[in-house]
Amino acid sequence: MKIAPLGREATLDDLWEFEDPAELIDGRIVPMSPTGNHPGYAASRIRRSLDEHAETRGGGFGVSESVGFILQTPATQLFVPDAAWWTGPDEADLLHGAPPFAAEVRSRSDYGPAAERAMAIKRAHYFAGGTQVVWDVDVLREGCVRVYRADDPEHPTVYRRGEVADAEPAVPGWRMRVDELFKPAMPASS
Repeated sequence: MKIAPLGREATLDDLWEFEDPAELIDGRIVPMSPTGNHPGYAASRIRRSLDEHAETRGGGFGVSESVGFILQTPATQLFVPDAAWWTGPDEADLLHGAPPFAAEVRSRSDYGPAAERAMAIKRAHYFAGGTQVVWDVDVLREGCVRVYRADDPEHPTVYRRGEVADAEPAVPGWRMRVDELFKPAMPASS
């Protein structure tokens, strides 16, 4: 995890002055890397599926990447999940509070021991803020969705191609086929 050094604990005001996309994690500004085509596709499919669920069942709405959530844990955090489910007020600016469900789709920089530690810390903050379910979506290497739940955060349920993942109890009744997260093969050009 790369950190923008300030020499002191960063605040939301510091984050607003930072010129690149970033999150505020444990008083540090953490720049966000651009996502690749396949992770971006997976994030958009999750958002679309959540939108369809909202249209038929209600109870919340899907939120896409670039929307920030301000979480009050012992320190203020600002997270920008790749997709999320929100049941709170429809605010014009940042959303205050933790999303019940957040999906983090791995980019190519999200692998290795340091990345695993950073993702575990972020999940812990999500759960401390009130998130019920966090998806760790890996379309680049393992082709799976690890579903972490607040009531057992150390033991994810792993869903692979051919299976259907859920986000219970955060998004009641919502299901998504893991296969839908993968871009279809492009036809060969003639």
